[in-house]
Amino acid sequence: MRVIVTAGHVDHGKSTLVRRLTGMEPDRWAEERRRGLTIDLGFAWTRIGEEDVAFVDVPGHERFVPNMLAGAGPAPAVLFVVAADEGWMPQSAEHLAALDAFGVRRGLLVVTKADRADPAAATAKALGEIAATSLGAVPSVAVSGTTGAGFDELRAAIGTLAGGLPAPEPDADVRLWIDRAFTVSGAGTVVTGTLAAGTIAVGDELVLGDARVKVRGLQALGKSHDRVTAVARVAVNLRGTARTEVRRGDVLLTPGRWHATAEFDVRLRAADVHRNLVLHFGTAAVPVRVRPLGTDTARLTTAAALPLRVGDRGLLRDPGEHRIAAGFDVLDVRPPSLARRGAARARGEELADPDLAGTYLRRNGFVPAPDFAAMGLPETGEKMGDWFADPARVAGLRAEAVTIVRGWDALAAGMPVEALRHRLGLPAPELVGPLLAGTGFEVAGGLVRRPGAGLAPAVEKALETVAKRLAEHPFRAPEADELRALGLGRRELAAAVRLGRLTAVAEGVVLGPDAEERAAAELRGLPQPFTVSEARRALDSTRRVMIPLLERLDAAGVTEPLGDGTRRTS
Repeated sequence: MRVIVTAGHVDHGKSTLVRRLTGMEPDRWAEERRRGLTIDLGFAWTRIGEEDVAFVDVPGHERFVPNMLAGAGPAPAVLFVVAADEGWMPQSAEHLAALDAFGVRRGLLVVTKADRADPAAATAKALGEIAATSLGAVPSVAVSGTTGAGFDELRAAIGTLAGGLPAPEPDADVRLWIDRAFTVSGAGTVVTGTLAAGTIAVGDELVLGDARVKVRGLQALGKSHDRVTAVARVAVNLRGTARTEVRRGDVLLTPGRWHATAEFDVRLRAADVHRNLVLHFGTAAVPVRVRPLGTDTARLTTAAALPLRVGDRGLLRDPGEHRIAAGFDVLDVRPPSLARRGAARARGEELADPDLAGTYLRRNGFVPAPDFAAMGLPETGEKMGDWFADPARVAGLRAEAVTIVRGWDALAAGMPVEALRHRLGLPAPELVGPLLAGTGFEVAGGLVRRPGAGLAPAVEKALETVAKRLAEHPFRAPEADELRALGLGRRELAAAVRLGRLTAVAEGVVLGPDAEERAAAELRGLPQPFTVSEARRALDSTRRVMIPLLERLDAAGVTEPLGDGTRRTS
């Protein structure tokens, strides 16, 4: 399917054109048909050549420009309509400015009412205006809705336009901007929109605002489908979503693949901006604050978060003066703070760098791989597991890590990974291992150390003493003051536990490395069920040891508490 939007001044024949092409009535409301004036978005479709073509018919009156923008925002192509007898008009200019701001690049000029006046003058004027925008040079067709003249040529031109549109991206992330929401008896809430990329299937989970919603049913061109692939006009029946919870401007998204932001940096086109503007993107229209950064860049802050990506195009409109103030290209959806003095000017200079992905990586140092896709940026930098890193940052931190680990003043055989991560300011512990590549250090047992390094000699000697005591009484843990006298503090004990030399059953309570296995074997030989006291006597232990040891065995499924103070082995 191909989707094409209409545009043009009021009463220039957009709806008549769609009606004649499709045999369908695009004006949905009784008031529209009574007044002969399109107020809201209309939808109709037909088959032209090898393609199903769906039309989004928009209102042309200046009072309904926000509705027009909701239809034009997601549009991949346009039929630009100008009447031969009236020619270029104010809303012709505003609609064209909107299409240019949205970056629409494919279209067709249709000069209507050719039976009322020679279409040559209107055609020449319109083609000149259109050529100066993102649409560039477009073909033109003159038609008469009264006589039907030119409609064969128009259908052929639409077929050529549709066939030349970019190939759809069925595997892309879904971002369906909702242009209509209503209730169907027996089905519930239904929303419609133009699926520009991706695929939606019955049973899919999508994100709507802060909620997860499920696709109960799908329709395209009036027929039910199990799945619909872009590009398409689609109606989505949402399970468990009240009609009051959804409206035009909301958006259905692939979960986990989009970053919604209310503050982002843009490059302005035809910048004529001030503070009292409305931002239009997709079908959304939200108030926005504009803070200039450079000569053509600005920080936009919106009243509601929007799922944007770098490269997206939208527009700013002045509702008071009824004009398009500027188009914009999104440059950064996770921009830095502008709180410090001079930050805005520095940010403007930074945005002049065309390497947006590199700029973002250098600013953050480390970026999770999925963030690049969510932001619309290409992956760049040094791959480190599920992260990308700035090579310069990595080189500096690698040298710093070596200095820190060598200077670690501990009797234990290495520096805890979390301690090094904190000192280096790394965002995740899994980055420590890759960062140490080539340094001669490794991560083992939760410690950063040299390969094969053992415990410090003083710690080894103390552990030999503990091992001798535990050999005589395996379940009589040394007291805290005994351990301190041997020089075994919390860090030394933690290192011994990480290396498998001891088992910690509670804070400051340590046994031999095979304590749990030996305890399980002894307890299985007891009459079942047994009490804590019976287990303590069988293992020649104390309550200080036995209670936490039994709790560990419970958690491991070796023993099972029966609720009456007794246990049994599994």
